[in-house]
Formats: sequence, C-alpha cells, structure tokens
Amino acid sequence: MGDEESAKAVEKRKDRDERGETPMQQLDRNWIELLQELRVTQTGVQLLSAFLLSLPFQQRFTHLTHTQVIIYLTAVMLSITSTGLLLAPVSIHRFVFRLHERRELVKEAGYLAQGGIATLALSITSVVTLVFDVTEGEAVGYSMGAVTFASLILLWVVIPLRLRRRARRMHPDIHA
Repeated sequence: MGDEESAKAVEKRKDRDERGETPMQQLDRNWIELLQELRVTQTGVQLLSAFLLSLPFQQRFTHLTHTQVIIYLTAVMLSITSTGLLLAPVSIHRFVFRLHERRELVKEAGYLAQGGIATLALSITSVVTLVFDVTEGEAVGYSMGAVTFASLILLWVVIPLRLRRRARRMHPDIHA
C-alpha cells in the first residue's frame, strides 16, 4: 500500500509541475472540473425527475398494471436518489467551506458523483422499460430496458475504463 500511495504522490507532483500549480491550485481545479460535470448531469436528472413526478397526474396512469407501477416507483426512487447524490457535493461544500477540507471534499464528491451516475443509469433503464412496456408490451419493455442498460454500461463504464487502461499503458508512471 505504501508503494501505491507514494506512486500516486509522485503522479500528483508531476501533474502539478507540468501545469505550474500549487497543491491547492490543483485541488481548486479538480473541484471546478467536478462541479462542471455535476452541472451537466444534474440538468438531465432534474428533467427526468420532473417527467416522472408528473406521470401520476396523466389520465392513462390509472391503467398501469401492478408491475408497471412498481417499475415506475423504482424509476422515481432511483431518479430522486441520483438527484440527491449529485447535489450532495454542493451541500457538503457549504458545510466545510473555509475549513481547509478541499482534498476530502473533492474525494468524497467524486464518489457521490459516481453513485449519482450509477443510479441515473438504473433510473433511465427503468423509464425505458416502463415506456416500452406500456406502449409495446412487456417483452419489448424488458428487452429495450436490457438494451438501454447494456448501452449505458458500455458508454459510462466500459469505454472510460478502456481509456484509463490505455492511458496507464502509455504512461506506466501514472497511477490515477
């Protein structure tokens, strides 16, 4: 563990040296980059949540089967959970502002963002399953839900991990 930690420290120093940043400037930049990512994601999650919360007020909602209602409620809870996870870094920042906790803030906010993106993928999958189930039938709904889930895993997990693995091969001295 000590070698891994020292390798990470060397990588961070190299990154700061290349950019001419102090450790605090690097943390500030990381925080700003994370906030920008959260802004992009939050807009989509908020639109999805608003859409989901308006559905029970539609006339056709009363015709859903029990299973469809469960899928709907699951999508709502996942969407709200995603919203909470993606907004949490802002709340945490308000509590630790000026307490010199930027390093921990950036670290925890990164974990929260990943959780928010994961629950967003599950929420989108649930919504697609429900929409296709209601419009085309249960088999099509579950099939399209599976296609959606697989697509999001490819786009949001497999491709980023492949890029990270390639970057590590090209730069073996980096342990990000």
